[in-house]
Amino acid sequence: ATRTKSADVERADSGIGQMPARKWRNRASETLSSLQAWEAHRPCTDCGERDLPVETDVQNCNQRRADLCEKCRKRRTERKESVLEFVNTEASYGEDLRIIKEEFYLPMQAAGLLSQEQLLGIFSNIQELIDLNENFLEILQEEIDQAFDQGDDDLMTVCIGEIFLEFVNMLPAFQTYCLQQSSSVNMLNALEKEKELLRIFLNVSQNDNTALRRMNLRSFLMAPLQRVTKYPLLLSRIIKATTEYHPDHGSLREAKSRIESHLEHINMKTKQEGNTWTLRSFRQDSKKKREVINIEMRETALKTVGWLREETRFVMEGSLQLAQPPDGQWVKKGSKTLKFQNMQVLLLVNMKRVSESSLESAEPGPVKDAVLVLIRDKNNGKFHLLREPLRLSNCIVSTDPDCDDTFELIEIRREAFVFRDSDQARTHHWFRQIRRYSRELGSWKKRRNALPNIMISTPHTRP
Repeated sequence: ATRTKSADVERADSGIGQMPARKWRNRASETLSSLQAWEAHRPCTDCGERDLPVETDVQNCNQRRADLCEKCRKRRTERKESVLEFVNTEASYGEDLRIIKEEFYLPMQAAGLLSQEQLLGIFSNIQELIDLNENFLEILQEEIDQAFDQGDDDLMTVCIGEIFLEFVNMLPAFQTYCLQQSSSVNMLNALEKEKELLRIFLNVSQNDNTALRRMNLRSFLMAPLQRVTKYPLLLSRIIKATTEYHPDHGSLREAKSRIESHLEHINMKTKQEGNTWTLRSFRQDSKKKREVINIEMRETALKTVGWLREETRFVMEGSLQLAQPPDGQWVKKGSKTLKFQNMQVLLLVNMKRVSESSLESAEPGPVKDAVLVLIRDKNNGKFHLLREPLRLSNCIVSTDPDCDDTFELIEIRREAFVFRDSDQARTHHWFRQIRRYSRELGSWKKRRNALPNIMISTPHTRP
């Protein structure tokens, strides 16, 4: 009677018997064990593998570093070391630059050992390199400090590739210095033989100045060359330790490609100028070769227009076919009657920066000027301009539905040009970009100088 009463009470409370309740408790226990087993073998957050070591101690399990497998744990360690090596060597390079200025340049200038022209010939654009290094290093150090402050001990949030691409204007500065290195050393050798006071100063500095580490001026002057050739190696180490899913992986590869292309371009320029020395050589595939050619064309275009590099934006560049029609009736006859020639075309825009600080990525401001630079195909290692740049403020850009594979650019009261690309969609893209920046340079009335019916009066206008 007592057992029956207990069973009745249990059914009245839960509605289930003893056996189902025991099965439910067993199932809950199995589920908890399964969850604990999954927790112990949860996938690696970096690679997704499940070869994590089993942790019997719950406290140790919670203290595992971001649930990483052994392979990814080592990779993160290698990446952190590579990132710190990049930043630390950049700081050491900057210290050598400051030694060049403070221990050699300024004392020689103050003592009047060399004229300003001679100092410029030896030290080249060393001040520009100092400024770039200080800005670059400041941003790198801020990223490192911010990562540590946020608890990112592995520095996974530090994106060296993105930062490097923001400071890609360092590369032309390195190019200027490297191309003058041979003449700088020759000038220093000649002046040291000629001026006894200079020779005494250099000898005393090397032997008695502890900041120089018993290194001479020539060794310090090699610092920029050594630094620029070390960037690809440092970036390669970071790339090797960075998983392809990391947000900086693509930027790292692009940064490495950009610096290698510039090094190849510097080597090519030194050979053209008859110098025997070259920077470290890199494998030059077709993509790098095209980038080297693009770098040289941009340098030619900048030199031609005379704009500041930091205010110049290369909107489009590439090969176009160009023809100059003898009259404005060519549309009726068709573009097949025109004689086209291959041309390298660069669309440059001169924009006033909103921010003058080189630490910030300058946002584009209003368009001050825009030009098309026409360059003939490369000949004997040099580029040749077809003519002076076409200023879009003096041009009319138009297209015709009967010739949708071309567009026409008319320089007011001067010449007319017909352009086309081998790809029709790209031809339309060129047309839209040129027309866009042409319209941003002022009203039609201002560009026409208030001349009425200019579309009719010009002999090159389409009907």
